Parts: sequence; structure tokens; C-alpha cells
Amino acid sequence: MTVVPQAGHADPGTSTRGPALRVVVVNGSPSEPSKTMGLVDVVLDTLKGMMPIEVSRVDVYRLGAGFTGAIERDDVPIEVEDSLRLAEDADLLIAAAPVFRGTYPGMFKHFFDLVDQYALANKPVLLAATGGGDHHALVLEHAMRPLFAFFQALTIPVAFFASAGDFDGTTLLNPRVYGRVEVGLADVADLLRARATTRR
Repeated sequence: MTVVPQAGHADPGTSTRGPALRVVVVNGSPSEPSKTMGLVDVVLDTLKGMMPIEVSRVDVYRLGAGFTGAIERDDVPIEVEDSLRLAEDADLLIAAAPVFRGTYPGMFKHFFDLVDQYALANKPVLLAATGGGDHHALVLEHAMRPLFAFFQALTIPVAFFASAGDFDGTTLLNPRVYGRVEVGLADVADLLRARATTRR
């Protein structure tokens, strides 16, 4: 399934804290399950503790031949168009990818090649990546952030990275990564709440 709706409330009292933030995860990992989504799950669980959220997910490697063969937006089938619009209409976009050969996978880039040039302008985008070692963390600043600068997106200052040694299988264990996620989201919580309240 390409787009996966997920429950968003952390507890019964969460719904009293304002409108739900519509979060869309664009998952660039070919694996299921994956370390990349293990990191994203920690981000989502932390965010759920701060505000009500509604989460959907686009798995770019499961969008099918109509996606991989498309050169222009007009070429994509309706289900891929729905996935593109889902990402474009998010209150918060989480762009998550593993590092291959020093950068994000081609399928991840291809998805954003089809996104409208101005659809992400001023949209909060949170960057997350995983790789074999800490040196791969540079992908966040040298590859992913420039990609979303092209779209004039509002990339969240703190990005999240976890290396293979931070996991047991696909479960994130490193407390330092948990701490970075907590601090990074706390710093932008007010911005995200305002985004949900003032969505157009």
C-alpha cells in the first residue's frame, strides 16, 4: 500500500490541545521494515506527545511502474497523483531516506522531481536520514537541505540522523538520538502548532 494512514493521538487528552497537525512522511527506503522508518517512528512518537497529529506515509519504492516511468507530472496515474498531492498539502513534511553512495536514493529524488515547484514554499520540512556510519550524516546538510531550499521550503533547523550502530535491527536504541529528537522538536513545537491552526 502506497499511502498509509496512521493513528495520531498520543493520549485521550491530546485532542483538546487544538487541531491535529497533518504530517506526511515521504519514505525513501526500499526496505520494509527499515532503520529509516525506525528513526521516523521515534520522531512521530515524540511529536505525538507534544500535540495532536494525523500521520500519512508515502513509500516511494512502492509507487509502481506508473511512478518510475513518469517523466512529467502529467504522466503519472491517479494513485501517484494522490500521493504527490498528499505531500504537497501536508502541514509538516518529514523527508526520510537512507544514504546510498553518499546521497539519498534516486527514487526519493524522483518523487520530488514530480512535486510542483512552488507547492512546498514556506512549508515546514523535517529531514531524517540513516546510514552505515556517522560520516554519512553530512547528507542532511549537503544533499537534502539544498534540495528543499530549491523548493523554498521552511526546513527545520535541527535534522535527525542515526547510524547502523544506533539500532538493534530496526529499533533505535541510542539515547543521544532520542535526546536530539526531543530537543529539536521542542524548539519548533510552537511553529508547528501555529501551522495546524492557520492551515489554508
